[in-house]
Amino acid sequence: MDTVVIGAGWAGLGVSYELAQRGIRHTVFERARIGETWRTQRWDTFRLNTTTADTLMPGENYDGPDPDGALTCIEFITLLEDYAHRHGLPVEEGRAVTALSTGDDGGFIVEVAGAAVRASNVVIATGSLNRPLPRPAWAAPLLLPQIDGCDYRSADSLPAGPVLVVGSGQSGGQIAHDLVGAGRTVYLSTGRVGRLIRRYRGKDTLRWLDDSGFMDVSRAELIAAAPDGRLPARGVIGATRTLSLQFLSSEGVMLTGRLTGLFNDGRLTFRDDVVANILLGDEASARVKNWIDAYINRSGIDAPPAEEDPAETVAPRLPDPPILELDVSNLGCIIWCTGFRGDYSYIGVAGALDEQGQPIHVGGVGTVPGMFFAGLDFGTKRKSGTIRAVGEESALFTALIAERLAAGRS
Repeated sequence: MDTVVIGAGWAGLGVSYELAQRGIRHTVFERARIGETWRTQRWDTFRLNTTTADTLMPGENYDGPDPDGALTCIEFITLLEDYAHRHGLPVEEGRAVTALSTGDDGGFIVEVAGAAVRASNVVIATGSLNRPLPRPAWAAPLLLPQIDGCDYRSADSLPAGPVLVVGSGQSGGQIAHDLVGAGRTVYLSTGRVGRLIRRYRGKDTLRWLDDSGFMDVSRAELIAAAPDGRLPARGVIGATRTLSLQFLSSEGVMLTGRLTGLFNDGRLTFRDDVVANILLGDEASARVKNWIDAYINRSGIDAPPAEEDPAETVAPRLPDPPILELDVSNLGCIIWCTGFRGDYSYIGVAGALDEQGQPIHVGGVGTVPGMFFAGLDFGTKRKSGTIRAVGEESALFTALIAERLAAGRS
């Protein structure tokens, strides 16, 4: 086999399409069904935060009635299934890869459903954000239900009582909004997370950022610009509206600062930093708007003037005094939304993963020859890890695979 692709989400299907266009023999192994992570790790009301017109797979164009809409999870899964079927992509569903190792010939051995498949190249497209980060050790003995954000489905699926959502990033903010909209009492433990306005000066903000080159800033540049040398967290952007902390508080979500620990008597403790976290979100939004303004000015674009977004101008409704402690016995459950990483435990190739079990790569190209990682968050650029990058990165990986195959045959 020339190439094996592991995973049939948007990243794996994008690479498969490009491989097929070049006539490169390959198979896509999918552990369950196309888009499985989208089926099993999203809540019922989930919507994509890219607009419908920008949710495009390689070779596709949008010609529908709602370019600024947001697809539901079911609609996106249907899009992926339809894409694979229309293009005749060689997806084998229900074929979980259990091990990946190096063959004697320098290629790879992919173990799947009791069989060993040899491949010259392997594209790992199982996702870098599909395994929740570990919870703090002190949380394990707590005598109340706890779930990770990827296991949340709906307010009705949770036990009765107030809900504490830990983490105010993309998942935490949206889940808190979903819960309060369903009439639940919600506490949201906030953190230092930026924010993007949903629309600005007549256009979707992410589209402005695409057009202006903001999303094309390289991974290396982002790391070099960070004070701590780490990749920045993505700013929160609601699927259909701006999702600010002050807006959530105005809807009834009770904001706390960062969760810091647990007293022996069962009291959770929080920092007194809610106001600072709100301000950080405001500052991040202002920087993005300033970037867009500068792009509009230097490009001579005739864009409408900026308008205030109510989600950014609404006054926060904060508990007074601030919530610095919560008694665990007064909660119905905790939802942990503190981040994700990839599950690459099936990879047994020496030098492929770092000490944390994450890919060693440069722009998605593994340090082991013939190994590629598709769909990595910030893999090559700021837009990496989102469907906005699928066409560009799929074409890049496929070109490199074609070069390797040509060199091997010469």
